[in-house]
Amino acid sequence: MTKILLITGGASGIGAETARRAAKRGYKVAVNYRSRDTQAKQIVADIEAAGGSAVALPADMANEADIVRLFAATERALGPITHLVNSAGIGYRTRVDEYDAARLANLFAINAIGLMLCCREAAKRMSTRNGGKGGAIVNVSSMASTIGGRLGSSAYAATKGAVDSFTKGFAREAAAEGVRVNAVRPGMVLSEMTEKALAEPAFRARIEESIPMHRVGEGHEIAETILWLLSDEASFITGAMVDAAGGGYII
Repeated sequence: MTKILLITGGASGIGAETARRAAKRGYKVAVNYRSRDTQAKQIVADIEAAGGSAVALPADMANEADIVRLFAATERALGPITHLVNSAGIGYRTRVDEYDAARLANLFAINAIGLMLCCREAAKRMSTRNGGKGGAIVNVSSMASTIGGRLGSSAYAATKGAVDSFTKGFAREAAAEGVRVNAVRPGMVLSEMTEKALAEPAFRARIEESIPMHRVGEGHEIAETILWLLSDEASFITGAMVDAAGGGYII
């Protein structure tokens, strides 16, 4: 079976690393992006130069119509979607007494609702109940969901708590229909989102001291976990939360 993988937020960070490694494993890859047009196209060019097949497709995860178009465009370009990685997400770091309603709404729209709508579109295509042949989905959550996040990250953590609960429920719903659904919960990982903060030596030292392995993670370590969950090697695993976080937090 041809493996067609759609990765939301695939132009940077964990999503980009997953795209590159998936292509080497024979997946045809749709690299979704919202604003990183140049980065997404470079990933596609690199994949094609190595003999793989990929396409860069824009869509805003806060826009339902965009999501519907993304899935249709992926299938027109590559074929029926067999695998999905929901990697798109944004951060929001502020105290509760400084919350802004519009920013909260956008945070949940992208991190939780957009992810759920992507799963809806995948289920319409993958589920044997809907005439599909099955598939595998990995949702990128966060270790923040387990303790409410680091100070100032409670809203972000709440979106990832929603991802965890949804993943478990959706997995049970789709288990008998050929669709596996799991989540990966990264800890602090060096990426475009975190590199500015981690470049400050004192901040990085505090973070690494709070991780049992005493180091931050790297994108390839999360990507390999995602790809294992997508693979047939994880064929009896669904509804799982896989922590890729160096041991979690030392409180």
